Amino acid sequence: MPLLPLNVDYTEKDFDSLRERAINLAHSAFPDWSDDDVANFGTILLELFSYVGDVLLFYQDNQARESRISLARLRKSLLGLVKLINYTPQGATASTVELTFTLAAVPVANVTIAAGDTFRTLEITDPIVFQAVANTVIPAGSTPPAIVIIAENSLPATQTALSSGLANQEFQLDGYPYLDNSVAIIASNGAYTQVADFLDSASSDRHYTVVVDENDRATIRFGNDTNGAIPAGTISFAYKTGGGAIGNVNPGTITRADKAYSDAFGNPVQVTVTNEARASGGSDRQTVEGIRAQAPLSLRALSRTVAREDFEINALKVPGVSRALMLTKNERAGILENQGELHIVPDGGGVPTPTLLAAVLTMVTVTYPCTLTFVVNVMSPTYKTINIQTSVSIRTGYTPSTVAASVRANLATFFALENADGSPNDDIGFGYQIDNEIAYSDIYNVIRDTSGVRKLADTPSALMLNGSAADSALEPYEFPVLGTITILDAATGLVIA
Repeated sequence: MPLLPLNVDYTEKDFDSLRERAINLAHSAFPDWSDDDVANFGTILLELFSYVGDVLLFYQDNQARESRISLARLRKSLLGLVKLINYTPQGATASTVELTFTLAAVPVANVTIAAGDTFRTLEITDPIVFQAVANTVIPAGSTPPAIVIIAENSLPATQTALSSGLANQEFQLDGYPYLDNSVAIIASNGAYTQVADFLDSASSDRHYTVVVDENDRATIRFGNDTNGAIPAGTISFAYKTGGGAIGNVNPGTITRADKAYSDAFGNPVQVTVTNEARASGGSDRQTVEGIRAQAPLSLRALSRTVAREDFEINALKVPGVSRALMLTKNERAGILENQGELHIVPDGGGVPTPTLLAAVLTMVTVTYPCTLTFVVNVMSPTYKTINIQTSVSIRTGYTPSTVAASVRANLATFFALENADGSPNDDIGFGYQIDNEIAYSDIYNVIRDTSGVRKLADTPSALMLNGSAADSALEPYEFPVLGTITILDAATGLVIA
């Protein structure tokens, strides 16, 4: 018969719980032991065992947690887990921008801006760098002596390696963060093409795969001459690094060229460069929370886009897409039979670029093809602005302006596309996804629960959404965005700045 009853509380694995059970066990085994003083050698041993048990159980619990997609916290663990279900997390994408390149005088000979020329913002430390994506020429005699070029927030990188001639060779690229699908590989036996895996590769196919680790470093792997040809001789790698949302810089911020320019005759020319519009298209790599949310959904649409939800799932696989909503005639009268509207909200909100809309259309019609006769219209979202007016009583000891700032911050969080950890904010979405309304009670609770707010005023106009003390209705295709916030002090009736 055990000296102690079986412990079925599997949460009692900390030092204090283990120490208590160890002391109870010692007392049941040695009834004459009555000295529990901390200086007692027996107590010291029991506490030592409890400490070691606490540490071991801590690591055991963490190892168990890292073996589940829904619980893992380490990016390295998640990358290994989602690979088992053939899910590849999105990497960072590079923003692009139009740069106006202007000469101080009309050139007497052609002036060439070469692909790979770099331009940057004026920050002394950590400037944002862009490179020209193609050769562009300002012809001799151009009036005005200016041209618009396309630049990308990336940097070129190259390296070489010598093939060993063995099967399954791997090479890690030195530069990082690696931009997905940017590497071009040429070996002595020809150019190589990227594939997802070698399952369909023949022995003569010059294929390679890319695996990006938790530090955004890419590893290139080649075949074994049965599935994928082994590269020969010197292997050249050309790829890009950089990207991220940090590259979406404001207008007029890219003003520095990294090299001096001359015309075709070698005459120096004075140039100025600037971006008249904001850079767009840059997005950060998929967060841990984003991977947790999207990886299981990827099993819902493995190779095709069929059901309404499949369109949303596959659209979210495109870098730069934050939200997606697919509507057919079943959800919205007026849509024709065998057609659908796929509404896209880009990262950060606003209007998606034509490039992003085209990428989504390709994803749901080519990469994951839909029914041949089904017509998909990929479009920008229709935003509905929610203007809020509220009258609040301020708690004693709080400054009205501080409380008002907190209310505005909490409302901004409520309407944010993503939570702080990068996971989707389920409080906000298209009307179809959130019961076709912004609930009056939800906004009321956000304001009331703000630190420093004692209560909302006891008047019918204590909270108004778009001028009405009621829920704000949404059409299925409408996406709510936060508009103006007017906060009144209930004691004075004055607006709090």
